[in-house]
Amino acid sequence: MTPAIPRSPRIATRLPFAAVLALLAAAANAQTLAPAPEAATGRITKTAGQAQRHMAAAANPLAASAGRDILRAGGSAVDAAIAIQLVLNLVEPQSSGIGGGAFLVHWDEAKKSVQTLDGRETAPAAATPTRFIGADGKPMKFYDAVIGGRSVGVPGTLKLMEEAHRRWGRLPWRQLVAPAIALAEEGFAISPRLNGLLAGERNLSADPLAAAYFYDPGGKPKPVGTVLKNPAFAATLRTIAENGADAFYSGPIAQDIVASVTGHKSNPGDMTLADLAAYRVEEREPVCGAYRVWRICGMGPPSSGAIAVQQMLGVLEPQNMARIGAGAEAVHWFSEAGRLAFADRALYLADPAFLNVPVSGLIDRGYVGSRAGLVSPDRSMGRAKAGDPPNKRAQLLAPSDGVENGTSHISVVDSDGNAVSMTTTIEDGFGARIMTKGGFLLNNELTDFSFAPEEDGKPVANRVEGGKRPRSSMAPTLVFDAFGRLYAVVGSPGGSQIIGYVAKTLVALLDWKMDPQAAVDLANFGSRNGPTELEKGTEAEPWKAALEAKGHEVRLVEMTSGIQAIVKTPEGFVGGADGRREGVAIGD
Repeated sequence: MTPAIPRSPRIATRLPFAAVLALLAAAANAQTLAPAPEAATGRITKTAGQAQRHMAAAANPLAASAGRDILRAGGSAVDAAIAIQLVLNLVEPQSSGIGGGAFLVHWDEAKKSVQTLDGRETAPAAATPTRFIGADGKPMKFYDAVIGGRSVGVPGTLKLMEEAHRRWGRLPWRQLVAPAIALAEEGFAISPRLNGLLAGERNLSADPLAAAYFYDPGGKPKPVGTVLKNPAFAATLRTIAENGADAFYSGPIAQDIVASVTGHKSNPGDMTLADLAAYRVEEREPVCGAYRVWRICGMGPPSSGAIAVQQMLGVLEPQNMARIGAGAEAVHWFSEAGRLAFADRALYLADPAFLNVPVSGLIDRGYVGSRAGLVSPDRSMGRAKAGDPPNKRAQLLAPSDGVENGTSHISVVDSDGNAVSMTTTIEDGFGARIMTKGGFLLNNELTDFSFAPEEDGKPVANRVEGGKRPRSSMAPTLVFDAFGRLYAVVGSPGGSQIIGYVAKTLVALLDWKMDPQAAVDLANFGSRNGPTELEKGTEAEPWKAALEAKGHEVRLVEMTSGIQAIVKTPEGFVGGADGRREGVAIGD
């Protein structure tokens, strides 16, 4: 048991998407607190959602509505998160689902404790460090590795949900699965976002099952508003509802997963039934640290998210961020903090079962303070080097940045004050581009490992190994006030950019006092120890010249976050769902 934190009505699925969104907005009684920025990137202008008893925030309104219905029925935050995840598997299949993995951070209001569960995918036992080395002896091109069975890790999301339900669930398991079963059978309208992603996808249609599901006979994505039914997934969910997660990790569903992975025509994998049967959810020690009067808690290794976020906040803390405000000066400090955090991440972060990760040293206030001293207010450092944190064992390692992409995030607070922050993924958009006969896509999570097993003769911490979990940047986060009371539930998708997205949102909430919707919609920015990145087409673009004057190499890039934030107030809850996606924050 993790010790307590120290004190310091159902939506009609056949309606057009716009009508569904309008109904949900009306049902949530959303009110404008402060206008959220609107940019030329296609962000949806939204107002902050408000509720008094409970709230759910997710990247699709049908998923958020399923979570709210579970909360209305007396369900816990975990119950709602499970229902949301299963609906997301249908309406946002490119991002997450039971074919992938997740990290969950849970707050128990009665016990005043935080616990974290690791449902990250694992490499098959047969995996070796040279898995992504091509015939020419060089690391494979990213999509040559992604497409097919080679990239598929043993999924963990379903086992994580079942374990969380065992600990913190209230309603029967079958009741939580029911909304997704109904939606799979009755169908849902293809949203503009899903249609657009299918139109831009170049590899999914090569899979016969995926092609038949997502595309018309001419190979074009089924149009917006088309009712998409998935009876195969409904059947899978019925089996899981009746028999629990074991029905996924053994028996016909497991056999189909293995056949799909090993039978891929051009890029087969080596997953076995034994790999699926051996999968276990791991409880990890939460990573908690102070930021001003606040206490920030998140997910530890194999995720680098909480460590990197807390390192960044530690660099920012000596600065008067409230005075600085959102602008070029703030981006300078954010970017320099990001360089330092990502330098440490590249060298020290990996699966703790395979490597000693000096967590306490990496977030040690003295160490982070010494790193902060490397930042000049007037000049960018360019590229940062990893530091020498305390409590580090002697290890001869080489740094490796790695590549990460896709994902979704769920934030929930129930009527008793319990909370869930859960980030969930199949890695790249549409994962490995393999759809099973069970109606769900498989992840490509193994490409989150470093492709090169060594650099300059030194092993890379995040190299591929059998049974290992790849490094992640997912950063599901809980914020507590000076009295140990829950204040905010935050997280985002976005691959390695998640770290910057979450740090930006925390500073926007805590220092700049933005309401959650304005905070999540604020332009994204930062550095992953490379160029300083500004979100293209947003209010951040004019900051470019001032940053270049400080020596930053600045790039304007698409930064499609999907931040979901809920803040607790004396009146109840205020929520924000990232306008870059279709979600909502709703409650009662």
